[in-house]
Amino acid sequence: MNVYDFDRTIYDGDSSIDFYLYCIQKKPSIFFKSIIIQLSGIILYAFRRISKERYKEKYFSFLKYISVDDELLNRFWNEKSNRIKQWYLAQKQNRDVIISASPEFLLKPICKRLDVSLIASRVDSSTGIFTGKNCHGQEKVRRFREKFPGEKIDEFYTDSKVDYPLAEISTSAFLVNRQKIRKLQ
Repeated sequence: MNVYDFDRTIYDGDSSIDFYLYCIQKKPSIFFKSIIIQLSGIILYAFRRISKERYKEKYFSFLKYISVDDELLNRFWNEKSNRIKQWYLAQKQNRDVIISASPEFLLKPICKRLDVSLIASRVDSSTGIFTGKNCHGQEKVRRFREKFPGEKIDEFYTDSKVDYPLAEISTSAFLVNRQKIRKLQ
């Protein structure tokens, strides 16, 4: 089984930022309604007054101002699915697992199109509030073992050192920098 981080690993960019910009394009008032909350989150997080989860909840506060449904998500992925990197599509297998800190509701449609499994942060699509832990670092390992007990990771691909806990439990791990891939182990 091969495991992949999503943003900046197999997806060229950050899907959460792209979705936010897409929503603003569809409904510009979202920006003005959420910017104060988002800026307060940036400041509080920068001064270590709130956790990464609370910071991300403030970022996702824009979700309160738009109806996130299957139609919106499918239109988004119709536009953005071309940002899935070609090297990944060339080696994709049905047993692949995507593990991401991005919201599960956001990545579910693209993972369904790719016909791969998904483990991601559980975020309420109508409030932006986390309903579970932010899926990053050691939490990715815990969630992988919870969903796939006893399974081994053959190859793991990431763009970030934050994911090294998953790299440590993989037979082989790779660091992705744009289109360049180098072996870690």
